[in-house]
Amino acid sequence: QVQLVESGGGLVQPGGSLRLSCAASRSSLSIYAMGWYLRAPGKQRELVAAITSGDITNYADSVKGRFTISRDNAKNTVYLQMNSLKPEDTAVYYCNVQIVGMTAYPYWGQGTQVIVSS
Repeated sequence: QVQLVESGGGLVQPGGSLRLSCAASRSSLSIYAMGWYLRAPGKQRELVAAITSGDITNYADSVKGRFTISRDNAKNTVYLQMNSLKPEDTAVYYCNVQIVGMTAYPYWGQGTQVIVSS
């Protein structure tokens, strides 16, 4: 089973920045894609950003121009650079990993809290 280790969440003021990291460990399986999803109060889980092993990216409209997703394929790690943070970005962010040949059964991290408040 893929183990996911998330870090980088926390409390930040509006306009500030955070960098989330998610490392897939204890697995020899090949990763097809990694990404970040959020669950805000009163809302369903939704895509923030994702990236494939071929560096194809996908962003939610609300974060385009502010967030950047990247990955280190050798370390099976995905990063989310979050700039110009807004209070509405406050949510629990979940790392998502899709394994080659098993993309219908993704793995999820435990979630990391991001709070944007003055």
